[in-house]
Amino acid sequence: MPAPIPDLDSLRARIPPGVRFGTSSWNYPGWRGLVYHQDYGSRGAATRMLREYAAFPLFGTVGIDSSFYAPPSEKILTGFAASLPEKFPCVSKVWHQVTVHTWTRAQDPARAGKANPDFLNADVFLEAVWQPYQQYFAGHTGPFVFEFQTVSRSSGLSAEAFATRLDEFFSALPREGMFAVEIRNDEFLTPAYFAVLREHGVAHVYSSWTRMPPIGEQLDLPGSLSGTFIVARALLRPGRSYDEAVDAFAPYDRIQEPNPQLRLDLARLIAAAVEARIPAYVLVNNRAEGSAPNTIAEVIRLLPGAATPSAATPSAGAA
Repeated sequence: MPAPIPDLDSLRARIPPGVRFGTSSWNYPGWRGLVYHQDYGSRGAATRMLREYAAFPLFGTVGIDSSFYAPPSEKILTGFAASLPEKFPCVSKVWHQVTVHTWTRAQDPARAGKANPDFLNADVFLEAVWQPYQQYFAGHTGPFVFEFQTVSRSSGLSAEAFATRLDEFFSALPREGMFAVEIRNDEFLTPAYFAVLREHGVAHVYSSWTRMPPIGEQLDLPGSLSGTFIVARALLRPGRSYDEAVDAFAPYDRIQEPNPQLRLDLARLIAAAVEARIPAYVLVNNRAEGSAPNTIAEVIRLLPGAATPSAATPSAGAA
């Protein structure tokens, strides 16, 4: 059994209004004794675990990552909604059918090497993702994250062309939506990219990933605060592969590789959100240090005392 996080109530009091911490998914039976009080077994029970997850004092959001591989069904969305308290927004990854430019073997062996005709197709997003969320999950819909996995240079998609496609895509989406873009090509971090996001009120996702600059370096880029809210995803230490982290850190019940710089970068990002008076959604993955709940606690310990009431709180649309 992992050691419980001490002083949860005092840590909760240090979280600034408008800042929501959460983790990338929640189906981790190894968190028993840390987050969960029940033994959910090796497979777990997604809706029951989600209910207990949402009651954990440090969590104010959660990342729905499974939606990257297929849009959640009506049954799944209504089940999740029934498990969550009111005004508990989720950060949902968008179906990769909309974000893949050219299919790789890892993404789909049957389509490897083929261009995706639905790349940044607004109609597909609206029909398969936006409308079901509005119908079955509206009370818990927070930011949608469009994750663009590494695009090969051989695909012919330049940074300029990518920014242009984003501009066309977000022009066709509802203005009231909370949208965020996560890229894994550092050459796409151009002034034109940030200008397009800013034009549409779309947030740049500050991600810690194998082949991306650290979050602090992204924050220092001019114009990176592009939206009316912030999304951060602390996934991996730059330079480390996903598979390496899975092998090293499971079952994710304790910190195994502290990353002080990542923690400081997240604290800086939260300070920027408080100063700008905009909401922040900070998601941490178990593969960042070994245990997402413990990493979140360490980041909160870096924050100043309880923030003043004047700091921003999520709007009704964010809930």
